Amino acid sequence: MILSPFEWTIAKRYMLPGRGEAFIALVAGISLVAVMLGVAALVIVMSVMNGFRAELLDKIVGLNGHAIIQAYGGRLDNWQSVLKEVKATPGVVRASPLIEQPLLTSFNGRVEAILVRGNTLEDIRRLEPQRKDGSLAALRPGAGNVAIGARLAENLGARVGDTITIINPQGRSTPFGTVPRQIGYHVSAIFEIGIYDYDQAFVVMPMKDAQTLLLTGDSIGMIEVKTTDPDTVGEALAPLGRKLAGQAVISDWKTINASLFEALAVERVAMFVVLSIIVLVAVFNILSSLIML
Repeated sequence: MILSPFEWTIAKRYMLPGRGEAFIALVAGISLVAVMLGVAALVIVMSVMNGFRAELLDKIVGLNGHAIIQAYGGRLDNWQSVLKEVKATPGVVRASPLIEQPLLTSFNGRVEAILVRGNTLEDIRRLEPQRKDGSLAALRPGAGNVAIGARLAENLGARVGDTITIINPQGRSTPFGTVPRQIGYHVSAIFEIGIYDYDQAFVVMPMKDAQTLLLTGDSIGMIEVKTTDPDTVGEALAPLGRKLAGQAVISDWKTINASLFEALAVERVAMFVVLSIIVLVAVFNILSSLIML
């Protein structure tokens, strides 16, 4: 950047003062350092906030996808035709059937609330980067194996090779009432996603095993969708939403995690305002120095 003659005059006046003007040089140096620190703090904090948002978004959509399609009744029966329609939508990169249901699990007298996720084998393999112990290859339909979050494993005191019991309160009816359905599953892998709520509650199993546990037959709970750009997922899936009107509802990651990302946005604005005030104070230091010139 080329400075104008006036700017050169101001710079020389402050940085190369004459005799008896050492105080002006001191004030100029302090003002310069103040502006440098203020701008550096603003840039660093905003970069950290943006990086944190990007990392959080990557973890959330990396596991859940950019949007989910759910039937109004909770179960999607004709999901094969809907899945075909979703995959044919421009902008959709991946679409997978999914079962998700809150249940209970017990091990060695400890009981924890969990969220059972029935995934396809392809989606289970995508957890490999987050695998902490064990093997995801053992999660095959009918094998009776599951993968659990690291915090859930700690709370239960379970390790790879242990057998946990998953309890479905909607069991079979008997003359004495409804008996909860309890099935034992071997822990074949432990994963750590990095989000506490997920690591504390998620239990992943093959979709066929989840259908057997929940007695849903061939029905699924939702279809998970990933698009080319998470920021434009609403626009990309808008035509699909009109086609599925009255049959299913589409919720994107912005809607599902609205409270979390709104809080992050407010925090980012607040930090920007506070740090801008610091820069403004440094600017007033320079103005006061100019007045003293």
